[in-house]
Amino acid sequence: MPYFSVSPRNGKYCCQVRWVQPESDERKSKNKTFKNKASAKAWGKLQVNLIEKSISQGQDFSNNHTSLLLLRDLLEKYLSDEHIGMGRSKRYSLEAIKEFNIASTKLSNLKPKHIVDFCKERKSGGASPATIACDISHIRAVLKSAKALYEIDVNASSIVEAMPTLRILGLIGKSNIRTRRPSNNELQKLRKGLAVRQGHTYSSIPFTDILDFSILSCMRISEVCSIVWEDLNVDESWVWVRNRKDPRKKIGNHMKVPLLGDALKIVVRQKRNEKDNRIFPYNSRSVTAGFQRVRNDLKISDLRYHDLRREGASRLFELGYSVDQVAQVTGHKDLNTLWRIYTDLNPDRLTLK
Repeated sequence: MPYFSVSPRNGKYCCQVRWVQPESDERKSKNKTFKNKASAKAWGKLQVNLIEKSISQGQDFSNNHTSLLLLRDLLEKYLSDEHIGMGRSKRYSLEAIKEFNIASTKLSNLKPKHIVDFCKERKSGGASPATIACDISHIRAVLKSAKALYEIDVNASSIVEAMPTLRILGLIGKSNIRTRRPSNNELQKLRKGLAVRQGHTYSSIPFTDILDFSILSCMRISEVCSIVWEDLNVDESWVWVRNRKDPRKKIGNHMKVPLLGDALKIVVRQKRNEKDNRIFPYNSRSVTAGFQRVRNDLKISDLRYHDLRREGASRLFELGYSVDQVAQVTGHKDLNTLWRIYTDLNPDRLTLK
């Protein structure tokens, strides 16, 4: 029965794995040193798992153990690694991939055809080309990091080789650009409906304030529900948004966001919560769920909460703000993306500078 032990060594942690090879009764061991105990334990658990697999298959375990691993094994290892930070969407995607046929493929046998077949399977299940492209990107990230993280040699070229075919077949692609903006009439109806909802006895969420603040600040609802009083500068009318979403780096991506229009007034009239220092101390999912119920009751079609962010950005352009000024509010670093996706200007609303 293989086992491992972790012991401190010169300010680091050494993990030693021991086992007995059944056929020869030969005692074997291997070890590796890590900077922290958690990494040492994670490596030890992986080695024990691989040794048990090799013994059950009548093989002699060696450092070249990739042939024993399935893609599912690597995904589970990656998902359980406490040192890897990932967003909710990426985690959900990788968890879902574990349930598809490709997850049962040995890493050493992973071929471009497996990638294509997986994408076909996803498409047959109703996934869009943009969603499938994200799945492939996530798989590729896991494969590329396997060597550095776990000393697992994996050739990620199967994905690279499959990409031209995936594009030709239309299995992957970019998401469609949304242009939906709520009309003034729709916003009035939403405010009335949300006012009724927040007036319920057991409701504590100020839906109308959050709706208006979301438009004025151009923040994602997750950002609205994460800003704190300590990061608010009332005199200069701005607030820090911590760990703002970014394609390259989210953790540590703190941005100073100006509070334009009545955004500051909305903030300062919020009641402080002694147990929670957030300005809007509510679950963002609860806010969007309330919005969706009211929207559905009003029979307003094809309007998402995130569309309010586009509404806010488009309003700023219509008021004469430049693209770099709007980017200060929305947080976009790619100005082309901001202009291409988050603007749908109404000529009737344009204000002369």
